[in-house]
Amino acid sequence: MSFRLTYATMFNPPEAMHERFDAAMARVEAGLGERHGLFIAGEDRPAARYAQRHSPIDNELVLGEFALADEADVDAAMKAAHAAWPKWRSLPVAERARLVRKVGDLMEQRVYEIAAALTLEVGKNRMEALGETQETVDFFHHYADDFERHAGYEHELPNDPLEGAVSRNRSVMRPHGVWVVIAPFNFPLALAGGPVAAALVTGNTVVVKAASDTPWSGRLLADCIRDAGLPPGVFNYVSGSGREVGEALANHPLTAGITFTGSVGVGMQLLRQMASGAYPRPCIAEMGGKNPCIVTDKADLERAAAGIVRSAFGMGGQKCSALSRLYVHESVADELTAKVMEKIAAIQVGDARRREHWLGPVINEAAYSNYANYVQLLKAGEARLVNGGQRLREGELARGWYVEPVLAEAALSHPLWKQEMFLPIVMMHRYRDRDEAMRLANDTDMGLTAGFYGGADEVPWFQEHIEAGVTYANRPQGATTGAWPGYQPFGGWKGSGSTGKAIASFYYLQQYLREQSRTVVD
Repeated sequence: MSFRLTYATMFNPPEAMHERFDAAMARVEAGLGERHGLFIAGEDRPAARYAQRHSPIDNELVLGEFALADEADVDAAMKAAHAAWPKWRSLPVAERARLVRKVGDLMEQRVYEIAAALTLEVGKNRMEALGETQETVDFFHHYADDFERHAGYEHELPNDPLEGAVSRNRSVMRPHGVWVVIAPFNFPLALAGGPVAAALVTGNTVVVKAASDTPWSGRLLADCIRDAGLPPGVFNYVSGSGREVGEALANHPLTAGITFTGSVGVGMQLLRQMASGAYPRPCIAEMGGKNPCIVTDKADLERAAAGIVRSAFGMGGQKCSALSRLYVHESVADELTAKVMEKIAAIQVGDARRREHWLGPVINEAAYSNYANYVQLLKAGEARLVNGGQRLREGELARGWYVEPVLAEAALSHPLWKQEMFLPIVMMHRYRDRDEAMRLANDTDMGLTAGFYGGADEVPWFQEHIEAGVTYANRPQGATTGAWPGYQPFGGWKGSGSTGKAIASFYYLQQYLREQSRTVVD
């Protein structure tokens, strides 16, 4: 197929894509219930304990039994990665890039099967699942290409102006050692695979931990890396709780650097921990978002409504980039609300395996309970629920974690304007002055993504004043979501990110390296 799948193009795929996904889903479902181990030192490794995991689509659907690593497993993985590091870092740039690219090639061959597993494990619809898998493929290809293009970031510098001798200078970038990757549940493949690809191609070895809710995705990543033939110990996979396995990884004396994607609280804790000790170690923390969108009186409201609904409710709002705060000029608020409501009414909620269902379940019972709690808080704060507020329990939906999309108008004093909910809930405010809207949009400790709908002459004003790492203007494909490797670098300002550098940007790979100045006098 000539169709190029990205998050921006996923809304009108060819029929063949659906046929292939349905066939892959049948194959994957036929193998449900298997036991999945760890991957350490180049070998599949059993664990002392396993946990049975069920699909959020249907609580009675058993996905399999997944290993629960303990401190001994973590120690074995870290030591294996440490032992493999000297040989891995000494490989030529072209050879490391070849092996990393091969992982992407294998994953692309398995894109439909992996996407089917993501739908079952996370509850995202087929296009979101296919998008995440293809995005991960692109991470492996993009980072291999980028590192080769920059020749490993080695630079000849001018010779010192010495008489009677030649003093040659060179700047080189060198890897740190064993790199730990801690992935979240919402993009368990892409937000593990992307950092893994970056760490590997730059010469680090890796230990990755999957989120407790989504161990299958990490295991499928491990399978691709195993089958690509990377040397034993270069990549290792463990699964288990953040409290036990995550802390053991962060505290391990061989941990040279960490990439973490998750909450602000845990990210800040890891940053402080990595800054302490005998010397500071790098920590790339990609944290939360409380993402705004401003709609002015010059906006194309049809385009705005499409982008708002896609970003607020796509994947149940369980994206750090999801639209959470909507600021609409009072003169167009009623018309925009009507258009948004039309698009919400067209959303079909249900079993994400089925093509017609755009919105699947939220991830687990805790998220399901949080939804009810947030709805109650909105009502208690005298917010007007324009749409939604019910947990869906009828028929086949009774066995999954299904909820209605919520659009609520609330007073600016309501505390939920400040809280990341990670659910399909968007709050709206009518404003009079656009500078007021900008002040409100920036009134947050986070600064990940932001959207804007207005006149072409207003876009530079938005871009100049908004405090966010990723911005979209007049984009119907998504008001605040939809970044793709090679097209939109993705990273946050303020409390949304620790480095000021974005995923898949010009500057991302250098974060996995440290500079060494080399002078040799002949």
